[in-house]
Amino acid sequence: MPDTDFAALSAPRLQVTSGGEPVAVYVDGQGPPMLLVHSVNAAASAAEVRPLFEHYARQHTVYALDLPGFGASARTARDYTPRLMTDALHDVLAHVRERHAGAPVDALALSLSCEFLARAAVERPSALRSLALVSPTGFSRGPRRPGRNGHLGMPWLLRLLRGAGSGQTVFRLLTRPGVIRYFLQRTWGSRRIDERLWATAVHMARAPGAEHAPLHFISGYLFSRDVDALYDALQLPVWLSHGVRGDFTDYSRTERLRGRANWQLTELPTGALPQFEVLGEMTARYDAFLQTVQVA
Repeated sequence: MPDTDFAALSAPRLQVTSGGEPVAVYVDGQGPPMLLVHSVNAAASAAEVRPLFEHYARQHTVYALDLPGFGASARTARDYTPRLMTDALHDVLAHVRERHAGAPVDALALSLSCEFLARAAVERPSALRSLALVSPTGFSRGPRRPGRNGHLGMPWLLRLLRGAGSGQTVFRLLTRPGVIRYFLQRTWGSRRIDERLWATAVHMARAPGAEHAPLHFISGYLFSRDVDALYDALQLPVWLSHGVRGDFTDYSRTERLRGRANWQLTELPTGALPQFEVLGEMTARYDAFLQTVQVA
């Protein structure tokens, strides 16, 4: 069962089974369905989408999941890969559509989870109406990732991190309150982070089994080998948004997308989590995109 002590959002929560394990899904509001997907890091959870969840609950039925291994979802010792995360999105989307008479869903993901959402959209495009990719991975300069379906996991590194039962020790070092603050400041590109998100992340890192998914993330297992092919294959309307501060500002390889009719690119004067800095501007831009989808 999901851990009730580690709720990421103050909202009703339901449970969807994926891969034989429970996935926690928060839900609020009324109207067309919208799914929000948090990023992947050492202490991630649906708390990262809180401003968007609260804002869009006024006009949508908003769903936000804790990905497998995070938040109130199961944090068991298993292989965490893009396949596991994408399958969780498929299962949550199927549940959401069942609750909304089969209507396709507008979905927004953060950072690395954009790769999972893109894969879900390529595999089952009818489940989705549009995609919003906020601070997505896979667009920085450097070698393309045109490989076949799979991940970039380094087994030797995972073995090293777990060596002699040291996985929990490594994870505790990476998730000390000061370390979490440091990485959030790098994400913001500023010392002025959201203190509530920091406190939630510190709490989430103390959950039993919280180390399993992050150790796979650090070892590369959650990065898609074929991310370039995934993005190139998207046919649905896509809104890509990114900031100009912090560690996640290199979007050199988005140039190839600017001429594609189904892609809209937006730059915001923020770090990688614009919903905590310029919620009004971000949602205005996203709403304008959604209006074009509605008309199309």
